[in-house]
Amino acid sequence: MPRIIHTGQALVDATAMIPDLPRRGQNVMAVDWNQHAGGAVNILAAAARSGADCVHAGAIGTGPNGDLIRRALDAEGVAWSAPAVPDADTALCVVLVEPSAERTFVTTLGAERRISVDSLATSAPVAGDLVCVTGYSLAVEDTRTPLLAWLDTLETGVEVVLDPGAAFATLPEADRATMLRHTSVWTSNQEEADDLLAAHGVRRADHPGSAMADAAEALAALLPGLVIVVRDGRHGAAVSVGGVTTDVPGFPQEPVDTNGAGDAHTGVLLAERARGTDWVAACRRANVAGAITVTRRGPATAPTASEIDAFLSAHA
Repeated sequence: MPRIIHTGQALVDATAMIPDLPRRGQNVMAVDWNQHAGGAVNILAAAARSGADCVHAGAIGTGPNGDLIRRALDAEGVAWSAPAVPDADTALCVVLVEPSAERTFVTTLGAERRISVDSLATSAPVAGDLVCVTGYSLAVEDTRTPLLAWLDTLETGVEVVLDPGAAFATLPEADRATMLRHTSVWTSNQEEADDLLAAHGVRRADHPGSAMADAAEALAALLPGLVIVVRDGRHGAAVSVGGVTTDVPGFPQEPVDTNGAGDAHTGVLLAERARGTDWVAACRRANVAGAITVTRRGPATAPTASEIDAFLSAHA
């Protein structure tokens, strides 16, 4: 079975549940808080819970945060390939969650940014493996330069999956083009898809179907040959493969925390692809994973494969 190899940052999420964002210079009292492994760990945990063989190829620090990341990966049966960074700890991502489940992030930088061509190469991807890249790795030169250089070394048949994040559309055009040259699969939310289209001067025409299907079709025209997945929260996702775009309806739930929902979707989507599930069926299971995740507090709260099965049976 192909492996899922993630090159992105494994961070510690320090999450505070707050009644509202404070005004500048003011204070707000959190009603609850917690600290968990997040970032790339969310996707890897979601994929592992759906039976995938997973590897974290990014850098992990030496210190309490790095130890927390390693314990979280161990608990999910996820391997890490690169040696620990000896003189720096993994950084924090401060997450503020409002009652609407909307999130605001403050990300700091630490050992997770100390990657190299050699450290990434310890994951040893082979044909059929799915290598995940996040746009946040491309937003910082310290990680962008070695990552793009390493992608040049991958053997034919390794599938590169781009999760662009909000950062990708703001990158210099040359860097975007280099990353897209290596990419096999694009998976993003609708806003990220629209941002890339706008960066290329593409305006989406009115479409009789859903907005996410319109965005997926427009991206497929802009990025020929790629598999395109565009998700839109409770509405589900659209998949464009080989010139055919399919709307895959979501499963609306009352959210309590949307942190990690997109990551759960990506992890389950790739786990299903690794076992050979077709893209539409894989996306349906990924939609279920996102729906379940928003009903749980915390980052790495993706369901197991059996929980997805039970949900689908209940919503047949």
